[in-house]
Amino acid sequence: MFLPRSVALERLAYTLAAPALALVPNLTPDGPANIALLLPGVLGAGNMIHAATSRLPGSGQRIIRSFPLALATGVDLAAVWTPGYGPMQTDVLLAAGWALFFSALAPLSRTGRRGHRPAAATALPAVPAAPVPAALPAPAEPVKAPLHPEDGAPLYTRSAREVWERAGLPGGTLLVKAIPHPDTARDLTILLRSKDPGRPIRSLSAADVAAAFAVYEEEVALAPVEQQKDGRQGGPGWLQAHITPDATARRAKTPTLKERWADRVAGPKGGAPGTEIVDRIRDKERGVTFYRGRMVDETEVPQIDLAKVCRGLGIPADDSCVFVILDGHEFLISVFDTPPLSQMFPASRELLTPDEKGMYTCGYTTTGQPVKNMVFQHDKNAARHGLTLGVSRSGKTQFFAIDMAAMSLAGQVVWLGTVRKDEKTSTLGRFIDRQGSNALWMARSLRAARALCDIRAEMPWPHDGQPHDYKPGDPRCPYRQLNVFGDEFMTCTKDEEYGEFIQIIADDLTVTGLKYGVGFNPAGQSPFAHDGFSSGMKANLRQNSRAVVFNMGNPSSTRKAVEGTMENAHDVPTIPTRYSQQEGSVIERAMRGEADPENGVSTGGVAVIVLDNGRAVLMRSLYADFDTDLASIFPDEVVRLTDYEISELDKRGLWFDWNEPERPGEFHPAPDDDGDGDGEGPRRRGGGGKPGRKPREEVTSARQALEAIKTLVP
Repeated sequence: MFLPRSVALERLAYTLAAPALALVPNLTPDGPANIALLLPGVLGAGNMIHAATSRLPGSGQRIIRSFPLALATGVDLAAVWTPGYGPMQTDVLLAAGWALFFSALAPLSRTGRRGHRPAAATALPAVPAAPVPAALPAPAEPVKAPLHPEDGAPLYTRSAREVWERAGLPGGTLLVKAIPHPDTARDLTILLRSKDPGRPIRSLSAADVAAAFAVYEEEVALAPVEQQKDGRQGGPGWLQAHITPDATARRAKTPTLKERWADRVAGPKGGAPGTEIVDRIRDKERGVTFYRGRMVDETEVPQIDLAKVCRGLGIPADDSCVFVILDGHEFLISVFDTPPLSQMFPASRELLTPDEKGMYTCGYTTTGQPVKNMVFQHDKNAARHGLTLGVSRSGKTQFFAIDMAAMSLAGQVVWLGTVRKDEKTSTLGRFIDRQGSNALWMARSLRAARALCDIRAEMPWPHDGQPHDYKPGDPRCPYRQLNVFGDEFMTCTKDEEYGEFIQIIADDLTVTGLKYGVGFNPAGQSPFAHDGFSSGMKANLRQNSRAVVFNMGNPSSTRKAVEGTMENAHDVPTIPTRYSQQEGSVIERAMRGEADPENGVSTGGVAVIVLDNGRAVLMRSLYADFDTDLASIFPDEVVRLTDYEISELDKRGLWFDWNEPERPGEFHPAPDDDGDGDGEGPRRRGGGGKPGRKPREEVTSARQALEAIKTLVP
């Protein structure tokens, strides 16, 4: 039997070490000789423990080689602790047994080197090679170049290379380096390069890498390699693959916020495609959680679907508690514990008093920010118009109260005309210059306002005696800004007697009134042409006001009304019919036969205001309590026209009690002496056409017909 030389030497070492193990601990237990025996044993025990806890290949072989040294330490310590050589010469028996055991184990432990192993015997005789003809040279055997020249790669990288080569070098690539991920058992990153220098990697896929390492394709991610300062190359000839089975399993069970956002929200079918989450902030005092995000591509605008975002994040999708704010490529999603706009914000003089630029606080947004409205346009050096929309009981008259109070606190004159009398408008009439409640009164107020434009155009200013355009805030201005409010304006424009007159004068006033300090403020339930708003009138209102849209009956109608007041409509907030938080599961209530919870709190007073930059903001307007005295928000004295303006209006027959019945010839042709009027048949709708137009004469000839046709051509 062939015995490797290493085994024979190992047995000799055991034989020589056995007497030393029996004698030295008993003769000099604290001497240097015994310490020299203990030191290799301690090192062997440490190496064995490290090999047992290591995941590297060859750990078993290290344990077998270290075991004799570790056990020798045990024999030595036993000899030290027993008195003498122990009962029945125990120390000698242990040392001899140690030597015999490991001498017998030496051939089986295969601790010998590969070069000393016997060659395998061949059962078949060797076949002589055929002779090579003299005319042909013997072919040289090709020398196969190694795939990886000796580069001192660690054992982990060499093991990964074996796996890669066994798979057939997928994509024609070589594995340069393998980097294990910390705190994981199977995750790693491999660095690949093209097998052919100077050629790009073209055909490698995630499935190729997954098949080589026996993982799923979803657990592999390919990424480009960038050049680094340490000299590492990059470009299309290099590629790195992240193999993350452990991280993928953990991500599916307990994802982080960024992972959940990327997997369930930012995907092509998610609620915010192409976005990334930046931060999540919790405000315990206000009971709100903010999710701040942005577009990965900063040139794109976020497209947010709040319902999908809420489902992706696992939070209730509630219109009354979840809101979004867009700012370029960034956005902010606010998730409140309770509806933030269900609370009331009382109006006060401090909030309603305009600053030097004519801005006052008219409400608060969902985030608690104050919303500003204006009583004049400081940047345009002109008065302002206003547009207020909403169905009945939505909060329009409440907003009228705070808007009129702010104007009055700024020293401006206010007129209010409505389609019919009610308690709130009558209450407001006590704090403003004039108020009436029918279509005739509105027609007279608009007619007087247009006449004031002519009066002020010729009204001299005291500092130079010359007339000038209106300059808000200029103490030299001899008149005050006039604000004409028309509640239920659309209903008045459809009045059979005065509707056409009201529409024409209001259209003219929105075009020419600003430079003379006259602003028009219609209110109603529609901003469209078929309801009294011409395209020119709507354009002037849109450009010279901050439109305020309350609940229009349903979210789609509200959105349509807001879009009708915006130049470029986008992402209009939703106003629900009522604020009702979702309580429990609808399915569970149906299974138990329970009734759904109550509707909740009314959204009266909640509106969408269109700011100067075209952005629509959801706000809760300030609350003016009509059940108490409104004097707390209005100035002590009512602001009125100047005596000069009143006298000029009186000269034109326009200043009197506008609640009087229609005067003869005021809006319609005056009747003749017989009381039959100057025309036959019933009086025409609209008060005889446009104001100032003469009644048409009867056509009796071709020349008269031609003249009549010419008058119809603008």
